Amino acid sequence: MKILNLYAGIGGNRKLWGDEHEITAVEYDKDIAAIYKDLNPNDNVIVTDAHEYLLKHFKEFDFIWASPPCPTHSRLRTMNKVIVYPDMNLYAEIILMQKWFKGLWIIENVIPYYEPLIKPNLILHRHAIWTNFNITQKEFEKLETCKKIGEREFLQKKLGFDVSKYTGIDKRKVLRNCVVPEMGLHILNRALEIKESENISQPELF
Repeated sequence: MKILNLYAGIGGNRKLWGDEHEITAVEYDKDIAAIYKDLNPNDNVIVTDAHEYLLKHFKEFDFIWASPPCPTHSRLRTMNKVIVYPDMNLYAEIILMQKWFKGLWIIENVIPYYEPLIKPNLILHRHAIWTNFNITQKEFEKLETCKKIGEREFLQKKLGFDVSKYTGIDKRKVLRNCVVPEMGLHILNRALEIKESENISQPELF
């Protein structure tokens, strides 16, 4: 399956996907993209703006995962009272996927502090999920307890990433931005089930 992994970070969602798929990852920060490539050498890693890349290339893929930046949508905004415009690229991408993309897709973000302009299809592990296929609910280990001294080491252990050797990045931040790998695998497996079902039923049309 041809997969597009947008706003890839260091690849939390991708960690358990294996290497049997043709994966293109897009990450804007070159230092973070270099870590992703080091961890996933078989993937095609592109350093560019994911929002623009999606518009130009979405038709080339079977499955698209996008995790647009979440800070402007986070409920932390109501706590720290730093007022900014919510980044509407999130909704632009949802509309693009809903209206034009023929494959399977998921857009993941935080649960917003406001009433979403487009209602998520589900809430999964504290993530708002917009998608065009059914994803079953599943419990994943929560990471709230990591708010303590030694948070980076705690997150590295829980997520299965060791970023200690890398430089030029905010290590705590890139770990905090990771999707729990088990959730990434759960969603991909569901997409694969649907693709397999489509491949089996397709000959029946003729």
